[in-house]
Order: sequence, then C-alpha cells, then structure tokens
Amino acid sequence: MVFGGICADGKTQMVFVNEGVKISPEYYIEQILESEVLPWSHFHFGNRDWIFQQDGAPAHRAKSTQQWCEANFSGSINAAEWPSSSPDLNPMDFAVWGYLTQQVATKNYANLEALSLKTSLKKAWDDLDVGYLRAVIDSYPKRLRAVIAAKGGRIENC
Repeated sequence: MVFGGICADGKTQMVFVNEGVKISPEYYIEQILESEVLPWSHFHFGNRDWIFQQDGAPAHRAKSTQQWCEANFSGSINAAEWPSSSPDLNPMDFAVWGYLTQQVATKNYANLEALSLKTSLKKAWDDLDVGYLRAVIDSYPKRLRAVIAAKGGRIENC
C-alpha cells in the first residue's frame, strides 16, 4: 500500500506501508496522519485554511480518525458527508494514481517490494508537476456538478 496526498500547489511525501501491515485507524493516525500529513500541512499551508479530504477506506471512516482530523486540521470533510463510493470526486483516484501507473508501467515488477518499483513510483511521484496538480484540482468543480447531475452516480470523461 502507498499513501500520497495532493493539493493545487504541492504534495506530501509518498508513504510506503510494509506488506502485510493492516491499516487500522490507529496505524493510519499514528504512521500517516501524525507522522507525515500533519507536519507537511504545517510546513506547506502555514496559517492558511485548507480542507482535508479522504477516500472511503475503513481506517479513514473510523470515528477515531474523523475526530483526530477535526481536532488537528483546519478543515476536513466528515465521512458522513461524503458519498459512499466516490472515486469520481477524489483527485487521487480520478487522476493521480492512473497517471503514476502509466509512468511506471513500462517495466514488469515482481511486487511492490521490488526496489525498482518503489524507486520508479517515488520518482514519478516526485516528478509530478505543480501545473498538473493545479489542473487536477481545477477540474474538481466540473466533476462535482457532473456527479450531482448524475444523482451521485458514476460519471465518464469529465
């Protein structure tokens, strides 16, 4: 498993989770949110307000995670307010993971632990251009309108 977060003008470090590790709410809070996202957000945003968005992974929806996010981020979208299956509204899902896959798919890798896959994925992540991130985030309002028009259903080619 790999974690990464983006905004219109930056990105977190890519975090690799060791094979076999169960992503419990406690692990997610301690090893990803507290250790990686919170320090990055303080550095990147400073005193600016921002809103943290997650996908619907069980550790993200957990009550303890939701409470931690409310207490530590300037804003976050509560799991109860988020559509249950919403890859069309998650920039990492509708744009970034696919782009990264294209960048590293030129070779065959035995598994994530293969040094070359980690290296290739980290390089592709590090090379993500801020112009690309801006375009991804700027496409969000149009995607949101399309999902609303589809009454929460999936959208294509937006």
